[in-house]
Amino acid sequence: MEYALYRGDELLQIGTVDELAAFKKVKRKTILFYATPSYRKRTSEKGLRTIRLEEDGIG
Repeated sequence: MEYALYRGDELLQIGTVDELAAFKKVKRKTILFYATPSYRKRTSEKGLRTIRLEEDGIG
């Protein structure tokens, strides 16, 4: 499963949770937390966001 990591409207990186965690030097659960509604409520629109990318379903 791939995710995209954004800061506001700026795309920072695309990769797996482990790749994004290594990129930001944080734990896996931190990257997953960036995708939660409670994190969105706590931060401004310029905060970090993790978005799960959809798979094509081919194959």
